Amino acid sequence: MAMYLKSLTLKGFKSFADTTTLHLEPGITVVVGPNGSGKSNVVDAVAWVLGAQGPRTLRSTKMDDVIFAGAAGRPALGRAEVSLTIDNASGMLPIDFPEVTISRTLFRNGASEYAINQVPCRLLDIQELLSDSGVGRTQHVIVGQGQLDAVLEARPEERRAIIEEAAGVLKFRRRKEKAERRLAATESNLVRLADLVREARRQLRPLERQAEAARRHAGLAGELQALRVHLAGVELSSLATRRSALEQRRRQVGDDERAVRAELARLDTAVGAAQHRLSVTGADDLADPLVRCERLSAQARGLAAILAERRRSIERERDGALDRTVVASLEADAGRLRAELEELDAVAVPLALEAQRLGKSDSALADEGLDLDDGPSDEGMNAATAVREARAGLSAARTAAARGEAELARAAGRLAALEQRAERIVAERDELAGAQDQRRTELAQLDEHVHGAEQAVEVATAELAGAEETWRSSDAEQHRWSARVESLAAALDEARARAGAERLATFDGVLGPLLELVEVDPGWEGAFEAACGQALAAVVVTGGPEGARRCLQHLRRLGSGAVLGVGVDRPATVAPAVGEAVRAHVRSPHPEMGPLLDGLVGGAVCVGGGEPSPWEQALEVARASPGAVVVTREGDRFAPDGWRVGAVTGGATKAALDDATARAEAAAGVAAAARERRLQAQAALEQARRAAAELDSSAKQVASVLVASEQALARLDRDLLDLARQRAALQRELDHLGADAAGERRRAEALGSTLPELEAAEARCAERQRERSAARARREARRAALAAARADLDLRTAALGERRSWLESRLAEVERRLSGNEARRAGAESRRREVEFRLRTTGRLAAEVAGHTAWLERALADLRERRRRRAELARVIAEQLDTLRSERGAAEARLEALRQHGTRAEMETQELVLRYEAAVEALRRDAEVEPEVAVATPCPPLPEGVTAAGRARELERELRLLGPINPLALEEADALRQRQEFLETQLDDVKASRRELSKVIRAVDAEIVDVFAAAFADVSENFTRLFAVLFPGGEGRLELTEPGDLLSTGIQVRARPAGKNVRSVSLLSGGERSLTALAYLFAVFRSRPSPFYVLDEVEAALDDVNLHRFLDLIDEFRREAQLLVVTHQQRTMEAADLLYGVTMAPGGASGVVSERLTTA
Repeated sequence: MAMYLKSLTLKGFKSFADTTTLHLEPGITVVVGPNGSGKSNVVDAVAWVLGAQGPRTLRSTKMDDVIFAGAAGRPALGRAEVSLTIDNASGMLPIDFPEVTISRTLFRNGASEYAINQVPCRLLDIQELLSDSGVGRTQHVIVGQGQLDAVLEARPEERRAIIEEAAGVLKFRRRKEKAERRLAATESNLVRLADLVREARRQLRPLERQAEAARRHAGLAGELQALRVHLAGVELSSLATRRSALEQRRRQVGDDERAVRAELARLDTAVGAAQHRLSVTGADDLADPLVRCERLSAQARGLAAILAERRRSIERERDGALDRTVVASLEADAGRLRAELEELDAVAVPLALEAQRLGKSDSALADEGLDLDDGPSDEGMNAATAVREARAGLSAARTAAARGEAELARAAGRLAALEQRAERIVAERDELAGAQDQRRTELAQLDEHVHGAEQAVEVATAELAGAEETWRSSDAEQHRWSARVESLAAALDEARARAGAERLATFDGVLGPLLELVEVDPGWEGAFEAACGQALAAVVVTGGPEGARRCLQHLRRLGSGAVLGVGVDRPATVAPAVGEAVRAHVRSPHPEMGPLLDGLVGGAVCVGGGEPSPWEQALEVARASPGAVVVTREGDRFAPDGWRVGAVTGGATKAALDDATARAEAAAGVAAAARERRLQAQAALEQARRAAAELDSSAKQVASVLVASEQALARLDRDLLDLARQRAALQRELDHLGADAAGERRRAEALGSTLPELEAAEARCAERQRERSAARARREARRAALAAARADLDLRTAALGERRSWLESRLAEVERRLSGNEARRAGAESRRREVEFRLRTTGRLAAEVAGHTAWLERALADLRERRRRRAELARVIAEQLDTLRSERGAAEARLEALRQHGTRAEMETQELVLRYEAAVEALRRDAEVEPEVAVATPCPPLPEGVTAAGRARELERELRLLGPINPLALEEADALRQRQEFLETQLDDVKASRRELSKVIRAVDAEIVDVFAAAFADVSENFTRLFAVLFPGGEGRLELTEPGDLLSTGIQVRARPAGKNVRSVSLLSGGERSLTALAYLFAVFRSRPSPFYVLDEVEAALDDVNLHRFLDLIDEFRREAQLLVVTHQQRTMEAADLLYGVTMAPGGASGVVSERLTTA
């Protein structure tokens, strides 16, 4: 099934306030209803949703009239919406949907929306979607009330538009119009581009000179920059090398200092150890063992003496018992013993005194020993440790103080550098600010100048536009009149040739061609030519009929020609009582030409003006007056000898040629003056543009410099803020370093003031240690002597005691024996044996004591040897201690020298760091190059015998000699060169585009001609056939107004119903006009079918017979397309397949009812 309208939904459209849907089907759908019910609004809705734009098309005065305006009890709505659903199962529409719903919405604020299947779109999208299906934007398939008369009364071109829309020519027209618009734009672009190319070429020459200077400057500056970077890299490398050497020296000094410190630590340890060994050696000097050994040795000797005395006593006792009698012996012994006891008592008193003295001496030595031992041996060690610690602290404090001083000096140097940099930046910023103010003033002045120059350019442009317009119009006028002169001259030459004027030039009485002998009022040339007819191309001769005959004979012999004889009688013609006589507007400077002109054009009348067209009016007059000559100013001729439309020679007369020549010369003068003014205006515009461009370039340069200055100011402000932060941080670091250095100095001063006291204390401790050692040695000697004396005293005291005890026991024994002689004699033998035993025992004891005495003598000798070796060791240790102290002093001196050397190296390193940082900062600021790149930058090629520094100085001198340059010239020249190349390319492209567009237009014209010719042929054939159906016996046809111009020719409708001799449709009755228009429309429908047609009361003016014929035509089209018919006719309702009735209650809105009709 072909495409058809499936449903129509109206909401708020005109009288349809409520949502109303009409379900449509293939075939004939008829909409009926009383007048004013809104049935024609259905047709308007279809036209509106398909894109109707003019309010008059919708029977409205303004577009928002389509929105429901309200009624009694119903308010006005804010929008109108119509949706048309099309069944696209056949795929006729180029969209992949079986149903396509086209919607249009209009709001009271003027906003409008289109949608296809509820997707927003443009009106153009809807028109393109429907164009290939035969539904164009002029909507010829919708025939509304009054449009049938409009078809007949339309201009021929408007009738052509109906066929073009049905044939799909409009898309070619749109394509052609688009191409023509593009071609027109191309022409203006071509002129503009040519001007721009010339302007670019003119501006490029001075810019190239500036660019060459800028290029040389850039080359020299680039080489200088490279040399500066290279020299900076060399300097940085040198500084880095020196810094590395200093770092190596600092590391070596650090290593040496650590080694000296290690040596000092070793020496301090060795001194402490030596002091400890010396103290230990002095504390353990073997005095006590030696005293004990000497005392034991003395006791052993005393015991040996006692035993010897005892042995002698026992021997005497044994001997006495042998020589005397016991009593006498006992008495003698008693007396002797008493005497010996008395002697012993006498001896004991000095021994007691000696023992008392030795006891006091011993106590004194003990006290002296306690005094010597009260100074502990750790005192020297503590003093040495304190001195060592003080020296280490002093060394550390001095090192820290030196380091702090160095860091403080570095920080102060950095602060000074920051201050200097800040001063430089502030000075630079002040200079930039001052220069920027000056540039702002300069820029403001330049802006004013630029504005004035732009106004001058605008004025010059307006003057040039006026001059160009004047020149174009005058040039066009000149060309028009020149073409007119050429065409008139050619026409006259052709007329002379056809008339044979050259062949008759030697004949007497020949006045010349008729066109050269008459003067015609302007605008009447075409009427005169039409009135003259064939006589226009004739030579006028005098001499009556005989002179004319002679000329004709001559022309007959030579070829052909035409002759008008003056004096030859001509039948008088009677002009009809319409129009205006042509003779009144024609004259001749030759008096004899009057009768001839009266005979030629005296009976011709000219008609025209108003409606219908002049030639149609002339045709009607000619038909009413068959014997009259009726002409129009356009050159149409209607005479008894035939009808002709269009001029032949275009009013070519000698007077017209002279007038055209004069006008062409005058136009040439005006064009020359206009051309001169145009050239002057162009020169003025060029000068204004050049001045404006120069001022604009200067303003741009100043603006770019101003922008760069602002950026530089912003950068300097950032640098100042950064420097302020760095300075604050550095100041805090300085304060901290100063406090640390002051603390270290105070600590070093405190330790330095304490160290001499500690060293003096150490020396005093060492001296006291030596004094103690000497006193201890003296004490030991005295102790030894005292021990020997005490041993001797003890020995004598012991011997005396032993002797006394023995004497007292012996005395007691003697006295006891004297008291008991009897018993003693009896025991004399036993005592003898006892004496013998005692004697043996005493011998054994004496032998044992002798052995111990020998051992003690050896032990005493060993202790004395050991004591000697210890004294020697103490002396050696003391000498070593002195040596170690000397070495430590030398090490401290070396350490102090190393500290000073390290401080100097650190200060030199810091100076190099500052110089390195300054060089890096200058490199980054001036050259924007990182130090690594500068170090790696090789030296540019140098002339022979020239150093890099010398070449740099030479380049600086050349740059100074080069003077100021335009830094933007290179970029501007490149940009302008690129612009010129671009413009030339664009110019070539525009020329090529113009050629292509011309080809496209020619191709589209050919396509339009082909499509229109085929469509017209079909429509013309179908019109003739349908006219014969609607007007049996009648004749109807379509004619082209310009058959030779199928691109723009219009279409005339010729209709002659049976029995009438009327060829103008304006003379037909209303019903005949309606049928004729329907025949034309349905011929179009038949030739280029559309899927549906909408007819609104098109049969209202038909009588029953014609209505029957119309319904037969409708029934014939029922099988080809869907028809939606709005009607009042009962018989039309009977032909419907689906009937809709539209009703409207008073003060309400439109509503519909439907009924399906079936054929019995």
